[in-house]
Amino acid sequence: MGVYLVSVDAQDWRGDHEGGHGAIASALDDELSRRGLPPYASVPRESRALEFEEKLSPPMDGFVELCRAYLTRDEVETLCGWSVLVPVSLDQEISVPVGSAYTDTTVVAGAPQVLALAERLASAIALPPMPPVTNRNLGLTSWFLDGPAKETAVGPGPWGDDLDASFYVALYLRAAQHSLHRGCPIVYS
Repeated sequence: MGVYLVSVDAQDWRGDHEGGHGAIASALDDELSRRGLPPYASVPRESRALEFEEKLSPPMDGFVELCRAYLTRDEVETLCGWSVLVPVSLDQEISVPVGSAYTDTTVVAGAPQVLALAERLASAIALPPMPPVTNRNLGLTSWFLDGPAKETAVGPGPWGDDLDASFYVALYLRAAQHSLHRGCPIVYS
């Protein structure tokens, strides 16, 4: 059990089945159209290479403090306040009146905006290069919680001072990169 960030393929994005996000996809397209933007229609078909799954398990207190130190309140909301991340540039988050996994209203954020904020935090804490993105689920979670992060943390930079906060910086960074690279939405599950 727990909260996960996962990628979504075309079947689940447009699907009306249990676990599908068809109502969110439709509401997002309506809102994009209302704003004069094209619909978000280019979700990749199911593919093993598409998979992204990470578990949000460490405490977030240090991450919240880090965000407050380096980001404005609006920027914190952009970085952390979304329910769905899409590989589309959005000037501001889009709220749609459709429930998602943990909320009654779905907030959609653009991956380019989330990536820029996560990169700022990564730079502020001198986050080292993480292991390469792999097709293995929970790779980042394992690297921080069970893997070599503790040994690596003795190196230079303040990122090792709070591995839990650094995990969330890396998580949001990796989620935005994956969304943009694979062209897929990322959702909480």
